[in-house]
Amino acid sequence: MPKKSDFVLAPYMKSSDRRATYQILNTVVPYIGLWVLAVKVASISLWLLPPIVGLMVLFLLRCFSLMHDCGHYSLFRSKQANRLVGFMLGAINAIPPYAWSRDHAYHHKTNGDWQRYRGIGDFLSTEEFAQLSAFDQKLYGLLRQPIVTLPGGFFYLVIQPRLTLILGICGFIRHGLTGLKSNGFKNFRSIVFSHKSEHWQTSVEFWDVLLNNVLVVGSWLILSHLVGPGVFWGLYSTVMTLAGSIFICVFFVQHNFEGAYAHNTADWDYLRGAIEGSSYLDLPPWLRWFTADISYHSIHHLSEKIPNYSLAACYQANRHLLSEVTTLRLGDLRHCAQFILWDATTNQLVPISTQLAVAPKNRNIVHARLPKLTHRRKN
Repeated sequence: MPKKSDFVLAPYMKSSDRRATYQILNTVVPYIGLWVLAVKVASISLWLLPPIVGLMVLFLLRCFSLMHDCGHYSLFRSKQANRLVGFMLGAINAIPPYAWSRDHAYHHKTNGDWQRYRGIGDFLSTEEFAQLSAFDQKLYGLLRQPIVTLPGGFFYLVIQPRLTLILGICGFIRHGLTGLKSNGFKNFRSIVFSHKSEHWQTSVEFWDVLLNNVLVVGSWLILSHLVGPGVFWGLYSTVMTLAGSIFICVFFVQHNFEGAYAHNTADWDYLRGAIEGSSYLDLPPWLRWFTADISYHSIHHLSEKIPNYSLAACYQANRHLLSEVTTLRLGDLRHCAQFILWDATTNQLVPISTQLAVAPKNRNIVHARLPKLTHRRKN
């Protein structure tokens, strides 16, 4: 196993404002143009829409990938430019970017440490799975199959950020009413500032969630009025559902596969997590462009400060050190979808089929959990 110092990374960690600006223009402008074209075409014939919708999905994928770079402060040279452009891309993707990037950073810090981070689907250990009832075991397996990423993608992009804000505000109101009932208005200021939300960690994160929701919901209302609710929601829900599903599937195959590095915290190694816990996704050139080269995922985990436009070159420069990286294709998703349990005794991901015969030990301890579809930190 090579050391991190063996890799040539520093020359590729330099951001270029010129290249970043060009990427934003060749992504956002076509995406907006496709929306205008789709609305005009919808008034002629719905049968002409599928290829346009397909392109809209691909350009939204690229918008998400560039937002991801902004979250790592790697797309532009300045932190402020990354924050500003990232916020704009977050509105397009309907995701509060600051909150998302903080959670995603936790994934980078713990990649391959399955005791602390259980992936995008909130996966169980084999011991936890054995404690489920037979019904919950089947439900757990069903909810983590690729087909579920379709409703999951819509929930991830369209519903979850709105639900986060609503639940957070409701929690704040409950906290305030409880404090007022106990102490009255005398300590109103301390009541307000003593609230700690389960849905955001800082005031900056709260404002990011709030402003994103204002922009996103406001755009829904405006566009529904301009083009008609039927046309708008038909296009929007289709694009967001398909794009969200692809986001989840790509992330899944880059971390959940046979032989993936999956250790407990005690003997976890960051470098092995990056190299052996991240796959290289072999994509055709056109799809690499739309995903902003995130397929070079091991290099990305070795240094998240490498912008997408330098990942391929960095991979080629260090290819001789990456023999342990697993190469996958999107067609391998079905096979990878089996590995949704973590065996803490052997430190590996295992198929659910190997555990179905295990008798439940205590059916009241663990319940089948819905995939969380976030990078939420486990503190």
